[in-house]
Amino acid sequence: MNRGAIFDIDGTILDSMPIWENAGIMYLKELGIKADKDLGKKLFSMCMMEGALYLKDKFQLDMSIDEIAEGIVITIEDFYLHKVKLKEGVKQFLGDMKEAGIRMVAATSNERRIIEPALRRLNVIDYFEKIFTCSEIGVGKVKPDIFLACASFMGTEPKDTWVFEDALFAIKTAKKAGFKTVGVYDEFSKDHMDEIKRISDIYFEKLDDFDELCVSLYNKI
Repeated sequence: MNRGAIFDIDGTILDSMPIWENAGIMYLKELGIKADKDLGKKLFSMCMMEGALYLKDKFQLDMSIDEIAEGIVITIEDFYLHKVKLKEGVKQFLGDMKEAGIRMVAATSNERRIIEPALRRLNVIDYFEKIFTCSEIGVGKVKPDIFLACASFMGTEPKDTWVFEDALFAIKTAKKAGFKTVGVYDEFSKDHMDEIKRISDIYFEKLDDFDELCVSLYNKI
């Protein structure tokens, strides 16, 4: 049986969600615009271009969507290039997955130019055969397009493909499309923790025990 794994990046692999909670606010502040504190939560399920469109319409910005997206990227780029860290246990976990012969790809709502340098600096980029971005796919994770593209690339059926995610909306999308789901704890999603635990096939406080994953999956087959 050919099995594959699809890893979300922000909040699952990287400890990066705090920057996203404030990215829109920081960007607007540079433009002299004050935004509500909950702006980050409103942008959470959107890819970069969707978020840029939302900001353009919401705040009547006299710029193109591409210019707004570029401004957000510049706002957060330094954090990813120099400061973002892996979540605890991730590197060993990915190594164990690779040693077991499980194919792995990444599916991110972030931009390639931000994600790839960070994963390269942290020495984990080579674990992934390919990185898929929502912007390049054309839609965020509210729809299953990116997960289906990942599975198609690996040649795996959704029922034999594990999606690792920290966000409730993305887990729901993957689950509805027939994928196995692995919920991963992140502080940013703690308000949805009970629901994530309920709908995920497996739930981890942190990715640090590949053997536990194997046992859990075996018991659910």
